[in-house]
Amino acid sequence: MSWLLAAAEPNPLGHVLDKTLWSINGFPVLTMHMITLIVAACLLLWVMNIAAKAIETGPASNGNDRYLTKGKLGQLVEVIVLYLRDTVIKPVLGHNTNKYLPFLLTAFFFILVNNLLGLVPLLDLQHVAGTLFLGDPHWALIGGTATGNLAVTGALAFVAFLIIQIHAFKELGIGGWLHHLLGGAPWYLAPIMVPVELLGMFIKPGALAIRLFANMLAGHTLMAVLALFGLMAYNGMHSWIAAGGISLVSMAFAVAITFLELFVAFLQAFIFMFLVAVFIGQMSHHGDHHDEAHAPGHDHDHAPGHEGHHAQATHA
Repeated sequence: MSWLLAAAEPNPLGHVLDKTLWSINGFPVLTMHMITLIVAACLLLWVMNIAAKAIETGPASNGNDRYLTKGKLGQLVEVIVLYLRDTVIKPVLGHNTNKYLPFLLTAFFFILVNNLLGLVPLLDLQHVAGTLFLGDPHWALIGGTATGNLAVTGALAFVAFLIIQIHAFKELGIGGWLHHLLGGAPWYLAPIMVPVELLGMFIKPGALAIRLFANMLAGHTLMAVLALFGLMAYNGMHSWIAAGGISLVSMAFAVAITFLELFVAFLQAFIFMFLVAVFIGQMSHHGDHHDEAHAPGHDHDHAPGHEGHHAQATHA
């Protein structure tokens, strides 16, 4: 057990923060989170490719069975995508749903994969391997939660910011975009509203980055602290019995926190995707819902049961 304690990082932030693997003149060129992001992207492409093949329509020779999704993975992905599209994104974006659906779903699943990958103790396993074979208890190439890095979440938020503003210019035009800066207030309030709205354009994606970063960093730091209670007990009392007893209790709490972090992993990916959809929707024509209310499906004057009423009114 001594080699396990030796492999443990005494600082809980060591299990969360990024590590520079290659630098030039002090500038980090390759870091542990960069490799984690690449692995997460490859893993996402591989899993989604399998799911897409399971969801796609089969040959006509299969009859009606060709429309059935094969495998639990494909069914899980299909259910998530349909729920997000029909229940979350479409009510917000309306006719723009299909235009931004690929980006929003990609953001959701990419963040989710990174969040889940952070729950796998890759970093600790590499610390143990480094202690045993390399004599370096801090050796690691991959691991940690990349979405617990403000640079990563900031880059995701920056991409979202660009898409929101590009959509605003295409949907509203320059005049409409400038009018949006008034926030619906009278023109004479422009000296107050315009600076507030301009700041809001940057604060909204900034809040996305900070929210995702803070939630993932805090949760994994808490898990690291719980896992280190045994090491701290041994360093303080030099008793294997005390360290073992405290480790059992702390690990029981760590398992409970892990389930909470599993929920948070899905929740934070959902919140990021949903708020980006809301911000895009805010930069759309606000008359869309009014137009939908007069669409044939929403025209109550022609709904069954109302025809007789209008006929009677006409004869009267």
